[in-house]
Amino acid sequence: MLFAPNRKSIMHLVVLSLVFCLPACSSLFSEDFHDPSIHLVRVEVVRAKMLEQKFNLYFRVENPNEFSLDIDDLSYSVFLNDIPLASGQRSISVTLPADSTTEFKVPVRANLWRNLKQVIKMLKNPNEPIRYRLEGTVEAGSWFGRTVHLSRSGEIIPGNFIPE
Repeated sequence: MLFAPNRKSIMHLVVLSLVFCLPACSSLFSEDFHDPSIHLVRVEVVRAKMLEQKFNLYFRVENPNEFSLDIDDLSYSVFLNDIPLASGQRSISVTLPADSTTEFKVPVRANLWRNLKQVIKMLKNPNEPIRYRLEGTVEAGSWFGRTVHLSRSGEIIPGNFIPE
């Protein structure tokens, strides 16, 4: 008679396979895992109409780990002087090799009509800096991913982006 698996041998096989698979995932839960660094490096105006504005947000992601890292599902909110510019979610699916950096583009749509007076006031003096703030999360890792929170702020000078 051939080998007839019983319940006990199946449970042993499952436990044994889990034990062999855990070392592959342990790097995400160990102290060796470092969160990736995510920066908003550029905002490009694609089209600006009265009721809809289209932008491209360019992000740079740095993987400080000694292993490759999958980056998925970006959630973001961008503010100019506390005025919401854009927010949303984007599936990005980027694999970063160990100790590497990459950039990716996220197209966004906005409607600044409600805040038009404040935006015009901000742009009145193009050499005066405007504060920006980026908040969001990104999923890092493949099977047992971690949620990495990002919060960046700084200033931009609109005159640097307006062609003469």
